[in-house]
Amino acid sequence: MAERAEITLADMRTCFTSAVVCDALDSVGCHNQSPRVQLRPLTVPGVLIGRCRTTLWGDMAHPDPRPYELELKAVDSCRADDVLICAAGGSMRSGIWGELLSTAARNRGCVGVVADGAVRDVDRMRRMAFPAFALGTSIYDSRDRQRVVDIGVPVEMAGVVFADGDLVVADEDGVVVVPSRVEREVVRRAWEKVHAENEVRDAIAKGMLATEAFAKFGVL
Repeated sequence: MAERAEITLADMRTCFTSAVVCDALDSVGCHNQSPRVQLRPLTVPGVLIGRCRTTLWGDMAHPDPRPYELELKAVDSCRADDVLICAAGGSMRSGIWGELLSTAARNRGCVGVVADGAVRDVDRMRRMAFPAFALGTSIYDSRDRQRVVDIGVPVEMAGVVFADGDLVVADEDGVVVVPSRVEREVVRRAWEKVHAENEVRDAIAKGMLATEAFAKFGVL
C-alpha cells in the first residue's frame, strides 16, 4: 500500500474507529488515552472526529454574577472541525450543553461535543444531527448550578488529559484522545491497521482460519 502524503480528518472519518485509534496508541506506548466512564452517543450514531476545544466546568450553589460568560466565549472561539470538550468532573448537577449551544457552536464550525457530565435537549440535538457524547441527561439549566471556569487549558476526564488541538475520536465503543506529540505516528499506524484489517476480514470470509490469518497478517 502506497504511503499517503497526508491523512486528513476527512480521510479519517471514512474508516477510523475509536478502537483502531486506541490500538495505535497502545503500539506507541500510550496506554491511558480513553476515559473509563460511559460517555455514550446520545444523539446520532457514527464516529465523531475532530480537534479538542477544551472547557473546564465547576459546580456552584450561588447566583452567578456573569451567567454563561465563559461557555459563550468558548463557543464563539470554535473553529472548523473543533469538538467541544466539557470536563465537568462527572457532575450530573445540570444539563451543561443543549440545543442553543449546539446551534451556535455549529455555526462556528464545531462538529460535536463530549461532556463528562449531563446534557439536555437531546431530541432537538438529534433532529439537527449534532453529535453529543455524555454520561447522561439532566433537565436542569446550568445557570447557578455549573459554569465554565476556564477555557483552552488541559483538562481531565476520568484521569485522561485532553488538550486544546488534540485529535479526539468518539463512537459507540468510547472516546479516545491522541496527544499532539504522537499524532502523526498514531494516525499512520491506525490507517495501516484499518486497511490490514480489511485484508484479514476478506481472507477469513473466503475461508481462511483465524489462526492462519493472524499468522499471515499479524492483525487481530
